[in-house]
Amino acid sequence: MTTDDPAAEAAALRHVVAGERAEAQAAVAPVAPVAPVAPAVTVVPRGLRPPAAFRRVALSILAVLGAFASLASLVLLAGTAQDAGRFDELQPWLLAINLAGVVVLVGLIGRKLYELFRDWRQQVPGSRMKARAVLTFSGLALVPILIVYFFSVNAINRGIDSWFSGNVGRGLDDALALSRAALSLRMREFSGRTGKLAEELGSAREFELPSQLDRYRRVVGAAELIVVGDHGHIVAASTDFSSEKLPGAPADEVLLEARQGRNYVSLDPGPSGGYRVMTATAFAPSAAHGARVLVASYEVPEQLGTLADGVQSAYSQYGQRIYQRPYLKSTFTLTLTIVLLISALGAVYGAFFWAARLVKPVQDLIAGTRAVGKGDLNTRLPLPSRDEMGFLVHSFNDMTKRLGRARADAEKSRAAVERERASLAVILARLSTGVVALEGDLTLRTANAAASDILGVDLEEWLGRKFEDVAVGQVLAEQFVSACRRHLNAGQTEWREQLTLKSDSGRRELMAACTALPGAEGAAPGLVIVFDDISTLLRAQRDAAWGEVARRLAHEIKNPLTPIQLSAERMRKRFLGQMNEKDAEVLERATHTIVQQVEAMKQMVNAFSDYARAPAMELVSFDLNQLVTEVAELYRAQGSGVSFKLFLDTNLGLVEADRGRLRQILNNLLTNALEALEGQEGGSVVVETHRTSIGGHPVLDLVVSDNGPGFQHEIIGQVFDPYVTSKPKGTGLGLAIVKKLVEEHGGRIEADNARGGGARVRILLPLDDAGRETLATATTRDARRPEPRRERA
Repeated sequence: MTTDDPAAEAAALRHVVAGERAEAQAAVAPVAPVAPVAPAVTVVPRGLRPPAAFRRVALSILAVLGAFASLASLVLLAGTAQDAGRFDELQPWLLAINLAGVVVLVGLIGRKLYELFRDWRQQVPGSRMKARAVLTFSGLALVPILIVYFFSVNAINRGIDSWFSGNVGRGLDDALALSRAALSLRMREFSGRTGKLAEELGSAREFELPSQLDRYRRVVGAAELIVVGDHGHIVAASTDFSSEKLPGAPADEVLLEARQGRNYVSLDPGPSGGYRVMTATAFAPSAAHGARVLVASYEVPEQLGTLADGVQSAYSQYGQRIYQRPYLKSTFTLTLTIVLLISALGAVYGAFFWAARLVKPVQDLIAGTRAVGKGDLNTRLPLPSRDEMGFLVHSFNDMTKRLGRARADAEKSRAAVERERASLAVILARLSTGVVALEGDLTLRTANAAASDILGVDLEEWLGRKFEDVAVGQVLAEQFVSACRRHLNAGQTEWREQLTLKSDSGRRELMAACTALPGAEGAAPGLVIVFDDISTLLRAQRDAAWGEVARRLAHEIKNPLTPIQLSAERMRKRFLGQMNEKDAEVLERATHTIVQQVEAMKQMVNAFSDYARAPAMELVSFDLNQLVTEVAELYRAQGSGVSFKLFLDTNLGLVEADRGRLRQILNNLLTNALEALEGQEGGSVVVETHRTSIGGHPVLDLVVSDNGPGFQHEIIGQVFDPYVTSKPKGTGLGLAIVKKLVEEHGGRIEADNARGGGARVRILLPLDDAGRETLATATTRDARRPEPRRERA
């Protein structure tokens, strides 16, 4: 992309760069709050992964089951305290279950303490708040539990001791004595009835005994009357028991005691419950049948028996409790200890649980703020509840939404700026015009590739540094910076000038224009300098002008030359024989001079014609190395005393070009070299051919150099201009014609002085059509490649 007006291009680039700077400032400016929008992605910090969630549910189920098991065991333990036998059976299992629960709780609490201590040392956010919450909750739970435990143990011990006071024991003894006295009274009463009845039966005959027994039994209220004779057989009996069997004979010891004259009385349990009083008394009947024994059984009243049983049972239990009093104290104390220990441990674990629940939203907020600080504005926190903490989390989420929207807008603005910058970079990269943007303090801000090529220094490596430092040691850049500094020192920020830069490789003409860039508020304005290398344009204009001059000169001069030469030869032929010797010598010398100068003029006119005309080329494929060898051999044969050295690339292959014009190029270059070496001893001409590449396309590199005086420094940039020469016999058209022929082939030619002395001309010719296009746009720097291996011809 080129332009004929660098000033206009500078103005356009100024507006582009100014717009880029304004957009960049807008991209980083604070963004006003915007309405919240629903986020496309929700990120919940510290979220549980599925395996962790499953583990948490499993632990919760196990905790609930463990709590139920511990509660059931405590209920059973409390229930068995009243049953010593059952307590002895279940006590080991119940204690084992409760102790296992205690161990599990201690393990869980220990793990929580370890995690809390580790987080405290690692300064995990929220760990100190969690520790304070655990201490507070644990203290609020443990202090009342310990107080209740202390007073409960004392109350249990005192309560159990109060059960066994002296009044209770004496009351039970009196009740027992009273019940026994009542039973003894009944027994004496029944024994007296039996004695009176035996006296009355003593006068009864034997056959009257059954009827009298029935009558007396009903009279005295006996349950059973039996008369036992000798040898323990029953003589008569009467009973009110509903049994078909006869009453059994009393025991021998009963009969023995009665026959010994003592009244027998005993208290025995009845067959259907209650008590029965048995009495026995011996009597002598009127008939001589021997001594008889009357055995009577009386039922103790049910109420009296029940009372007696109750008193006896209470007395027995009281005695057992007295024996078990230390055991009861230890049992109740152990039960209370386990209950309160499990309660205390559960309270501590609950303190950890609720502290974690309380601290978790705070930790989420800390993690969220850190994520936002790192640039993750998609962070969203879960709402823990609808309380103040939930309101705070909701405000945080709303803030991140707004920040995310603001950053998205800023990113869009930045992307737009980047697109504009990329577009500007593409434009600058494609420009053949050099563009350099400077800050207010002359710091190099932007430079395109064309600027680096024109000034001969890679400006990309110097971005951000002072422009004066870039030019140190660079001939072209120093002259360019010096010219720019001259205007800046004069306070000129808007200027336009054609600059001439000189170097060992020639002269460059630059058309430069400068304009100011708007700077930040209070800062010095920047500058943008646009410059174009118009050397080729000026050279093309000169070539066109000289071509027109050569065409006209060839036309105007060539026409009279032939008549002049013919007239001189006719004069010589006609008058030479008619003159004396002296005049003939003068005529011979004059006509010879005229003919010689006419021939010289013809040669110059032919050179003019060659420079001015542009006949169609005839492209053929041929071996350039062979052509170079042939031309060099012709010049060797002239015996000029100059040595010719050929370094030909054996991999060059065939070249597609106009063979005649390439021969003319070689002839002109070798002729110039021989003329430069005329009169110099040890003269040498070197011809080199190389196959290289530019932009991936093959290019012929032809170099002709000598060890002569070289090009003069003053004209090295003009050696290809017509009529520019430093040789006394030169016309100044040889290199101009060579340059024109090279350009007709789509190539490029360069001239400079070798480091060891002497002139050097380098020609680059494309080997295919793509190479012609690449070579037309490539820079001289890109064409410099390491020289291939040379072979001496």
